[in-house]
Amino acid sequence: MQNVIRKKIDKNQTTDYIIHRLLKGLAILSASFIFVITAVIMIKGLSPFITTNQGIGRVNAWKFVTGDTWLTGVTFQSNLYSVGFIIVQTLYVVSLSLLISFPVGVLTALFIAKIAPKKLAETLRTVVEILASIPSIIYGLFGAGVILRIVYNFSSMLGYQSKGGNSVLSTVIILALMTIPTITTISEVAIRSVDRSLIEGSLALGSTETQTHFKVVLAAAKSGIFTSAILGVGRALGEATAISLVAGSRRSGLSFDVLDTTSTLTTTMLEGMKDSAGLDYDIRFSVGIVLMAVIIVVNLSLNYIKKKVGQVDVK
Repeated sequence: MQNVIRKKIDKNQTTDYIIHRLLKGLAILSASFIFVITAVIMIKGLSPFITTNQGIGRVNAWKFVTGDTWLTGVTFQSNLYSVGFIIVQTLYVVSLSLLISFPVGVLTALFIAKIAPKKLAETLRTVVEILASIPSIIYGLFGAGVILRIVYNFSSMLGYQSKGGNSVLSTVIILALMTIPTITTISEVAIRSVDRSLIEGSLALGSTETQTHFKVVLAAAKSGIFTSAILGVGRALGEATAISLVAGSRRSGLSFDVLDTTSTLTTTMLEGMKDSAGLDYDIRFSVGIVLMAVIIVVNLSLNYIKKKVGQVDVK
């Protein structure tokens, strides 16, 4: 009997060992992709700064990250590429979109989680999930076919001659539409996770449901809600296809005019992917390096703020 038990234990240990090794191998394989991708982008992205680029000359790294003009090598036979103004424009449109999507997403999540009847909440939750799964190109087509026309008519009413509606405003609207589902989904989970005793305690002390929702529920779910903002910013920073159809491809000069054209780091990268070699192709990988650096800095900054915000004690 003991031999049978011992054999069974040995068999289970062998099985556990094999599964452990298999899972470890899969984890290492998955993690290795990020290193491969980063290596390729770094190699291609650094080449414009260390080679002569077929006689055009090296790209000046300092001017590349601080300048305010983007001239393509294919069009102008020049090595003048600068993304300084594009970095600022990217952060500008992402910040404006967050000003729209964050309050709308959080309040929608609050309604679904705590206010809406069960059937309505389930329906709205399904709608939000569908919105989150819609491909970005669909948002881009909607923006090109509807948002641009609305913005163009709006600018005409103000006596402003916009470029067919391609503008910061159109870009902000599309980014907000795309990030609202992400913010809503994550915020709803955080709100539904609030301890029921906190809510009952607030109501027992005489607070109204509205006061409880805004002063207790949202405060208790503050950390999770902030996480939704971080994820929303991440998606906005990485979006390219949709906003390339509405941004207008600004080539030089920094502008904060919401009815003026704009460019982002992602749209700048996307524009050059029609080529397969040459400086104008390699420089897009350089923009990719800048984009990764911006994402890392933004994420670290937001996570630092999140730690400062922390879990709020409801008093």
